[in-house]
Order: sequence, then C-alpha cells, then structure tokens
Amino acid sequence: MSDEEEIILSDLSDDELVEQMMDDLYDGMREEIEEAVGILLERGWTPYDILTKALVAGMTIVGHDFRDGILFVPEVLLAANAMKGGMAILKPLLVETGAPRMGKMVIGTVKGDIHDIGKNLVAMMMEGAGFEVVDMGINNPVEAYLETLESEQPDILGMSALLTTTMPYMKVVIDALNAKGMRDDYIVLVGGAPLNEEFGRAIGADAYCRDAAVAVETAKTLVARKHNQMSAG
Repeated sequence: MSDEEEIILSDLSDDELVEQMMDDLYDGMREEIEEAVGILLERGWTPYDILTKALVAGMTIVGHDFRDGILFVPEVLLAANAMKGGMAILKPLLVETGAPRMGKMVIGTVKGDIHDIGKNLVAMMMEGAGFEVVDMGINNPVEAYLETLESEQPDILGMSALLTTTMPYMKVVIDALNAKGMRDDYIVLVGGAPLNEEFGRAIGADAYCRDAAVAVETAKTLVARKHNQMSAG
C-alpha cells in the first residue's frame, strides 16, 4: 500500500490534520482517527475543540451524504465506529475539563420497529455535540419510555420509526406523557424516513428532524430556549 506511506499524520499542520481526519472518518479509519486525536491533544488542542472541529464536523458530512444517498449504511457504520474510537479517548477528558454539557437525551425506536441505524447515528452525533445520551435501543413500548424518562430525567426524548405502521405509536407515547402531566417536562423530537413536519406537528412533538445533523441543531436550539425560559421564570 503505497498510499499509507505517503501521509505521516504527525507531519501535517493542524489544519491539514483536521482535513485528513474528516477524510479518515469518512473512510471509517478508526486507528488513524485515534492517532490524530492523540496528536492534536499533544499539540495543546482542547478535547472540546477536537470533538467539534474535527469529529463532529466530519460526522456531519457523513450524515449529509447518507441522507443524499451518496453513502450507505455500511459506510456510515464504519464512520461511526471510527468516531467512537476518537470519542473513547476524549470522553474522560471532556468530563475532567468540564466541557459544556449541552443537556441529556433519551432516545429509542418505538414498539414494533427494529430499525436502529438512523437512531444510532443521531445518538452518536448528539454525543459528539456534547449531549449525554441514553439509548433505549429498539422496539420500545410506552411503559419503557415512561420509566426511562422518570429515572433519567433528560431534557429531550427522541423517538424514531422507519415503518409507516409504527409511526402512529409515537402519538401513543406523547398521549401517555400528556395524560401523566409530564409532556411539558421534555422536548420531544421525532425522526425516521416516513415522517414529515406535518406528522410531527399532528402528534404533538416539538420538532421533526429529517436527519442526524438537523437533530443536533434542533436539540441545541430547543434546549437553549428551555434553559433561558427556566432562568427567566
């Protein structure tokens, strides 16, 4: 492999290294990402900057190309795995340095649905953006959501569905929150291929997110708004 001999990561400038990390993330190269994270740390980069400027920025490109049909699930999973390698190094450091915690999210695919690629991507990119994420996995009945919300006390509930037949179950969960007087305690985000904004509004969600990148931006905006309202009140 002559290609591998050409690029010595430690010889690259910071800007070149960040560019290279985006390429390596895109190509799912975990070891290279881990090495590059180590190099930037040695150069005095803060864990938060490495996370946002290299890893999250890279995963955002992956998310967009996945949405646009340029990348497919296997490639996205490889990229996510490479990101995990970088995150594993940064996570303990982020906790130590008290990096800004954006908030906490509980996320899970609804009952009857076993699709989790999109959900996993959202969970990873939310973590990448500085959120604490509790992933409930797939096929979650309303009771599981209620229990997890009560025990974890998150800012956000994320629900995902990939089947038109399981979409309506999101409303079951939101109706249950309303019935228990808990609906206003959480920001409810919904996503999945068959959904749209109209559906999100109709079932009483706070927002519909068409992809992982949008989910992160929406979550940041709504959590900031919630915090401002709380401090104002």
